[in-house]
Amino acid sequence: EVQLVESGGGSVQAGGSLRLSCTASGFPTGVRDMGWYRQVAGNECELVSIVRRDGLFYYRDSVKGRFTISQENAKNTVYLQMTSLKLEDTAVYYCVADVRRWLVNLTCQGDRFYWGQGTQVTVSS
Repeated sequence: EVQLVESGGGSVQAGGSLRLSCTASGFPTGVRDMGWYRQVAGNECELVSIVRRDGLFYYRDSVKGRFTISQENAKNTVYLQMTSLKLEDTAVYYCVADVRRWLVNLTCQGDRFYWGQGTQVTVSS
């Protein structure tokens, strides 16, 4: 059974930092890619950052220079270090795995790839 277990969300003041972690299990040959989508209330999910097993990565423009994605392939774990957080970063962040086709916007928690349960990140002024 595939599971994605997330941790690290929470509340922080603008300018602060948070680190999200996600570990995937149930992939006997490893996972092709892992990353994070986020959903602002009522909107579609938007791709925040994702990294492929061979190191290819993506960041959406609004987080470049502030967020850093990293991975531990042997542990099927991905991290998202978020710094200089802004009010507009407030969202539910979903860990995703085995995405393959990196769409920048899509309906959250579809069945085309694997999703975690989501973790709330709240940035306040």
